[in-house]
Amino acid sequence: APEYTDSQDWAALPGRGDLADEVPKRLPDSAKVYSENELPIDVFFVYPTQYFEGKWWNASLDDEDINDITDNYPMRLQASAFQMGGKLYAPRYRQAHIGVFSWQDSTSYEALELAYADVKAAFQHYLTHWNDGRKIILAGHSQGSWHLRWLLQEFFDGKPLQSQLVAAYLPGIGVSTLDFKNIPLLSTPAATGGFITWNTFKKRIDRSSYDKWYKGKAVVNPVSWTIESVAPKTAHKGFLYFDNHIYPQLFDTHLIDGAIWIDRPKGKFFFLSLTMRNYHIGDINLFWQDIHDNAILRAASFDEK
Repeated sequence: APEYTDSQDWAALPGRGDLADEVPKRLPDSAKVYSENELPIDVFFVYPTQYFEGKWWNASLDDEDINDITDNYPMRLQASAFQMGGKLYAPRYRQAHIGVFSWQDSTSYEALELAYADVKAAFQHYLTHWNDGRKIILAGHSQGSWHLRWLLQEFFDGKPLQSQLVAAYLPGIGVSTLDFKNIPLLSTPAATGGFITWNTFKKRIDRSSYDKWYKGKAVVNPVSWTIESVAPKTAHKGFLYFDNHIYPQLFDTHLIDGAIWIDRPKGKFFFLSLTMRNYHIGDINLFWQDIHDNAILRAASFDEK
């Protein structure tokens, strides 16, 4: 089990150089990079599954390969979107094997519960030692969003801590508005105190994934931050690619029942897109600049309440 008093059991902490701190190249002229002490806000980020091979139900915290992959991909390409002037915390946890989402039996559920127990312990440590009444953004992807949904239910929904919640960004899973009693879906760009979720597909939707996980669930367009049907590519602020560059205005973003789909990106991304069944892996970095700017907007709006 992790010891969250030990900094090695965190993928990101304030005041420490982590890959989540890496600043993309070719940022738009309007984009500002804030230091972590400029806004009185905390971000608690839970990364997605990186455990795809192995004989155990849950990953070991000592698996250096998984930790390296986590740091170089979800932390650098996803968590970095939430480095917007506050302090970012991201615990390492004994994530469940990717297969649990396919197997879906009682043991699979226990593997997810074990992973959540780590996330919960990390959040409790954060609350006790670091929060000090600061406002909170929760952010995750896929399995990370799964655990944050439970965290919202246990710590925020109708509880005193809800008064500190700026927003919860929960892409990559199917979330229903019925999952919470007092936490609404946020369907305007500056709204606070609720959650935002989306799942990204091609125009030719991966029906097996869509029908199983997302159809009928909540969704917000991560470009317009509304439930309008289309956000034009001229409004798309930027995709953070593996080369650490931001590429804006790449695609229209269409909202459907429980998900979004985007037009096939042109140029250097065209052939890459041909190999992918859906764009689940890119739920955050496809909209990196959009998310970064929106988190700043919601934080500012929260102060004005």
